[in-house]
Amino acid sequence: MTRVRVTAPTTAARPAQETREAAQESDVGQVFVRSLIRSQLRLALVVAGGFLLILGAFPLLLAVVPGLAETRIAGIPFGWLLLGAGIYPVIGLSAWLYIRTAARNEARYRDLAEDR
Repeated sequence: MTRVRVTAPTTAARPAQETREAAQESDVGQVFVRSLIRSQLRLALVVAGGFLLILGAFPLLLAVVPGLAETRIAGIPFGWLLLGAGIYPVIGLSAWLYIRTAARNEARYRDLAEDR
């Protein structure tokens, strides 16, 4: 029986870890890292604020629309259903937006760090 060793082809590209470390060592790299951290923090605050705003709008909707608070579906008050089941699509949408935008921020950082 013959043993075969499988290895990845050698390339001239630097691994991502080395690029990241090299970017963090220089002054320009530190500016890039701080910019990435600020953009990720801003994104987290915007998504969390939007989520809380929508969550706060649910009870407001019940107070503003007449008769909606007394409405029952299958014996369960509409307000409970709205907060219990209606919030999950909002959570999913918030998570999807956050992940998509955070990945885009990180891709921009990598592009800047590698072009430098």
